[in-house]
Amino acid sequence: MIQTFVGAEVYLPSEITDTTVTMNGGTIVEIGGPVQGIEIDARGKILAPALIDVHGDAFERQVMPRPGVYFPTETALIDTDRQLAANGIATAYHAITLGWEPGLRDAGRGRELMQAMQDLAPRLTVENRVQLRWETFAFEALDAIEWALKGPLLPSVAFNDHTSMTMRAYDVPIQDRAFELSPDFSIASLDDERMKKRTASKAHRAGLSEADYIALLGKVWDRRGDVPGAIAKVAKMAREASAPMLSHDDTRAETRSYFRNLGASVAEFPMVMEAVEAARAGGDLIIFGAPNAVRGGSHIGSLGAGEMVEAGLCDALASDYFYPAMLAAIDRLDREKRADRLTLWSLVSSGPARAMGLDDRGEITTGKRADLVLVDWPQGQTPAIQGTWVAGRCAYRGIPLAA
Repeated sequence: MIQTFVGAEVYLPSEITDTTVTMNGGTIVEIGGPVQGIEIDARGKILAPALIDVHGDAFERQVMPRPGVYFPTETALIDTDRQLAANGIATAYHAITLGWEPGLRDAGRGRELMQAMQDLAPRLTVENRVQLRWETFAFEALDAIEWALKGPLLPSVAFNDHTSMTMRAYDVPIQDRAFELSPDFSIASLDDERMKKRTASKAHRAGLSEADYIALLGKVWDRRGDVPGAIAKVAKMAREASAPMLSHDDTRAETRSYFRNLGASVAEFPMVMEAVEAARAGGDLIIFGAPNAVRGGSHIGSLGAGEMVEAGLCDALASDYFYPAMLAAIDRLDREKRADRLTLWSLVSSGPARAMGLDDRGEITTGKRADLVLVDWPQGQTPAIQGTWVAGRCAYRGIPLAA
């Protein structure tokens, strides 16, 4: 079906201009030509590349809306999908944790969630992909990773180590910790009363008592000597599948170098400048959280996304834990004049596409997939999505009362 957007201010890769955009068969086929097929009135609106979310875990609130209260998986996924479409996100990588904890982030539950997502795909409106958010101490997740890498939509693989983060010495802030696999990594005592405070929320999430959680943590920590081998195995599987790989929460140049050497060319949410500078020097792409930009800084005291964008040290913004944060971040960064509009929009479109190796989308260019959003953004006001198209198919259309 041929459709042409008419009257919009269009965000092209190198300029913002008033022009027409025609799509056919899921592809952008012409820019600036005559109206063909069905005319879509976009006067007074912005037509931009649809958003690509490389890391979002807000779906956990649909799966478990209250601690320990699980909702039917299909209900949760359908609602999540509709939230994505309404927020202009045409491609989403759900950060599904494959961990050693029981409960919400259990590796087995993660596999069940991925299977349900595959089964539901024909009923979903946007492209729902997966980030295999692997906890490196969770050896029980290796079979699920191998299975997922053979799925219909290639996932990404993110190396997470919240186990070492939890086990760091009590006087070491998370941003100051050494490379997790280094012999210099200082370790906290499990018998200290402070460990109960540090792990209380994790125990609650896992449905365990504080004592049982700490006992399990101790058993898992005994695996530490085998972690490098497990990381190497997962990285090899990812390389063979050509899956993009990311390291998460880096605090040292050594950490970035270690994962880069394994093929992980993306630094996700680096916490300190040393890690950011090492990523940039190594030619790696850098991702920060959009909520960080919206709030004006990190909620855990790490680097501010706004400052990183202004310094040219951010290639993509991810929704992290709140889907509306992506568009809201562009709005705040624009108001703060951190960068020009096209540069800012690239942080949620072409930048994420590059990070994930998605060469077919992320820009309004002939031949690219017609993943587009229509945005209502009156001067000085909050932007809102009025339409989302995924491969030329309308996934969402929100017509306000005043239209």
